[in-house]
Amino acid sequence: MSPSVRSAGRGRPAAPPRPGRPPFGQGAAAQAVREGEEHHGPRSDQCQPRPRCSGGGTNVTLTGSGFTGATMVRFGPNGTTFVIVSDTQITAKTPAGTGTVQVTVTTAGGTSNPLPYFYLAAPTLSDLSPHLGPDTGGNTVTAFGTNLTLTNAVNFGASPATSLVVVSDNQLTVTAPAGVGTVVVTVTTPGGTSTAATGNPYYTYLGAPVLTSLTPSHGADVGGDAIVLGGSNLTYTDAVTFGGVPASFAAISDTQVVATSPAGAPGTMNVVAHTPAGNSNALPFVYDPS
Repeated sequence: MSPSVRSAGRGRPAAPPRPGRPPFGQGAAAQAVREGEEHHGPRSDQCQPRPRCSGGGTNVTLTGSGFTGATMVRFGPNGTTFVIVSDTQITAKTPAGTGTVQVTVTTAGGTSNPLPYFYLAAPTLSDLSPHLGPDTGGNTVTAFGTNLTLTNAVNFGASPATSLVVVSDNQLTVTAPAGVGTVVVTVTTPGGTSTAATGNPYYTYLGAPVLTSLTPSHGADVGGDAIVLGGSNLTYTDAVTFGGVPASFAAISDTQVVATSPAGAPGTMNVVAHTPAGNSNALPFVYDPS
């Protein structure tokens, strides 16, 4: 009697043979097992895990019966290496492939019923939004790419992100972990892990901006004065405010920003710089009456 593979995680074992019916699946020819028909070839019950990387190399366990003496395991048309664990279990290494293929086991008694195995293309990341964030983490980052539906992990460098939400096969959101410097963001699915080979999956951690000086620290209430903001972590400055009023500015270096003071009421106002890492401390600026 030949071996049999019974299911792919959801299949049912064949029913007992019906009296008066010829056996279905004799000899070495591949045969499909029909529910309710007698089966004399190898039979597969289970193929785990089912969805896996299209590049192959995944260890898969086949469960069924009659596996002793198996001479071939095929994923579609491709044979592969395997180990007979027992009469009811085989472990095999997947060959490369794409799409859905049928897995069969062959012994001297014949070839089993086929079970489906799904190859998955590896995920890719094409872009992030934003690419910058605080070194303390905690901000939401949106990742764009392909083959993201089955994402089970997202890493910023070696650090795992949290609060994963898969929006579609092309988009997901996560909460960034804490980190330093520039790292590659990767996505992992049963099909594999994305790489930096395509797109722009780089994310840069920024220290919070710090202001240490304003030069000069006062100006006319009509505005229009050039004020040099000195400090650190100012390269990515995206806003400067005087008492909450936006000012035009230019980031000169990581330690210097030049802003043009807006008009303001005579008195003292707080000057604050903002970057993707958050707001700086406030420094006082005095508006002199005209």
